[in-house]
Amino acid sequence: MWVAACVLAGLPALALVLRTFTRDTGASVAAYQHTQAQIASRLLEALDGTATIAAAGTGARERERILAPLTELATLGRRMWALHGRALGRSGVLVPLLILAATAVGGLRLASGALSVGGLLAACRYAQLTAGVGSAASLLGAVVRGREARSRTLALERMPALAYGTRHLPPDGPGDLELRGVRVVRDGREVLRADGVRIPGGTTAAVVGRSGAGKSLLAAVAGRLTDPDEGQVLLDGVRLDRLTREALRAEVAFAFERPALGEGTVADAIATGLRPVSREQVRQAARAAGADGFVRRLPRGYDTPLPAAPLSGGEYQRLGLARAFAHAGRLLIMDDATSSLDTATEHEVDRALRRSPRPGTRVVVAHRPSVAGRADLVIWLEGGRVRAVASHRDLWNVADYRAVFGVGGNAASTPGERPAQLPEAEGARP
Repeated sequence: MWVAACVLAGLPALALVLRTFTRDTGASVAAYQHTQAQIASRLLEALDGTATIAAAGTGARERERILAPLTELATLGRRMWALHGRALGRSGVLVPLLILAATAVGGLRLASGALSVGGLLAACRYAQLTAGVGSAASLLGAVVRGREARSRTLALERMPALAYGTRHLPPDGPGDLELRGVRVVRDGREVLRADGVRIPGGTTAAVVGRSGAGKSLLAAVAGRLTDPDEGQVLLDGVRLDRLTREALRAEVAFAFERPALGEGTVADAIATGLRPVSREQVRQAARAAGADGFVRRLPRGYDTPLPAAPLSGGEYQRLGLARAFAHAGRLLIMDDATSSLDTATEHEVDRALRRSPRPGTRVVVAHRPSVAGRADLVIWLEGGRVRAVASHRDLWNVADYRAVFGVGGNAASTPGERPAQLPEAEGARP
């Protein structure tokens, strides 16, 4: 009984070591797998467009783009293995101590005549078997990695289905977009709050903020890819959740960093949508996205099957932009959709949009100051909340805003000029 009590007394310490290892490793593995997936997806894009990359001489730029997250991956990998080694080291100390304590207690009991030699050998063997729990760190690590990988696939399954209404938008509306009392909560934590944010019809609004500030989430809420937990999003005075599915998707178009274009031809990829698009409209959209030139150089032009098209990641992105332009109604949301474009091409895309007969309202998730500078207004997010809604010119006088783009020092303004007073949105932080 004394030997058993000694063994059981050491088990809570082992359990605490393994529990701490499992908790800390879960977060580390999730971040590692996310970064690893970024590198893999960029590499696959580049492999699909090797011929185009070689012909354009942009191999160095593509290599830099693919390997950009490598430093972060190395940091996360070192942290993950440090946690693993720490758990093995702690259990490696506790297990021998546990066996030694059980053996010492058994020896004392043997010396006093309360335990036989056979009983001592059996007790030591049971102590070794029980202490084997401490070597479970490697197995737990594998279980945690599998669990985190599974949770990434479950994220899609857990997305709630959107319910649609019966209303339609008023004809010929300008595309006024308004977010009233919007609040999004994830795992009990508020990740987005936007109240009193209004984007006038026909204007371009750039959404800026540090990584994790909620830019993509605001874009998803604005175009109703997801519903807020509280509040309303209105387009031309009509709540998005009251619209029919056809009315919503006919007037709201998205362009993403990594578009899914399907297996058809290039023309099919651009034309796919709720509304029929003519051949000429496909070409116009491609020209606006800066894609017409390389599409015409493909073996069969617009009739080239996508699997046979040697396209780079940036060219796929331009096709995604073309599809969004072809189907854009009164609201176009671009979530990092120009990240693979050079500055000149990006500027040409912006000019083409502004020359469009029906430019509509545009919400652009921006990472470059040049994009924010061309926008009519900027929605500045910080910590999931709208800190200010103003022009890029006014916000550039604020050091915290410049820091979002990695720019420090004094603003390029008149010496002695005081920073502009920020017009804050309702519900923004003081």
